[in-house]
Amino acid sequence: MEINFPIEFLVEGTPVSLQAKRSASLVEWRDRVKGASTHAIPSPHFASDERMAVTVYYFPAERMQGDIDNIVKPILDALCRHIYIDDNQVERIVVQKFEPRNVYTFSAPTSTLAQALDARPPMVYVKISTDPHEELV
Repeated sequence: MEINFPIEFLVEGTPVSLQAKRSASLVEWRDRVKGASTHAIPSPHFASDERMAVTVYYFPAERMQGDIDNIVKPILDALCRHIYIDDNQVERIVVQKFEPRNVYTFSAPTSTLAQALDARPPMVYVKISTDPHEELV
């Protein structure tokens, strides 16, 4: 079956950095991301060969330790050969952290993003689209 994009899903927990000292932690995190994505796609399905845009919002429970860019690659890798064939199809990545006590608003959040906003952190929101130019102004 084909995947109908865009898809959105949530991953509970603190993302693991590509620079994680324990490789087992990185594998566990990738498995968690892949598992969370299965609720947003048909089963069975084919990985897409289309161009992709990925949005990652991280809602940490406290001030984030480390750099936000280090959490992206493990998420992208988890979705290879599952959502898309290869991460070289990803033409656009939007990533942002929303630390506690910082004010942020979304004018029209989707139901999945609203769940992330209402959830107990840490939480990661992921959106995958086949439109790398979406929302460009």
